[in-house]
Amino acid sequence: MIFGKGNKERYVPFGHYAAAAIQEYLEMTRSELMTKHQRSHDYLFVNRLGDPLTAGGVEYILKQIMKKTGLTVTLHPHMLRHTFATDMLNNGADMRTVQELLGHASLSSTQIYTHVTKDALQRNYNQFHPRAKRDSKK
Repeated sequence: MIFGKGNKERYVPFGHYAAAAIQEYLEMTRSELMTKHQRSHDYLFVNRLGDPLTAGGVEYILKQIMKKTGLTVTLHPHMLRHTFATDMLNNGADMRTVQELLGHASLSSTQIYTHVTKDALQRNYNQFHPRAKRDSKK
């Protein structure tokens, strides 16, 4: 359980690879930064000074990765949320689940925030529309 924007309590599921990486980060990197800069707070991710990592800080990190790897696309932290939501919906998650995971108070925020790909539209049409089912048997 974490506290997100607006101090809202939020459940954030993650797999065992992420758990191992977070554990290593907590024990080594974060601990070292917090001690070195004499910081004391409960924020999970910190910058090089031990202060809470901001969206601007994440954007800076993404830009550094893009420079090192030669990527020419522009990445923003918000794109990670958008991609997450779209992938969840395209792989069968219901809108209400995605709403909870994103921490949206209103379902309309989630609907505006995400989009459904043409492939997902075609797949859902083929799976759920009676005419599509009947026509595919011919």
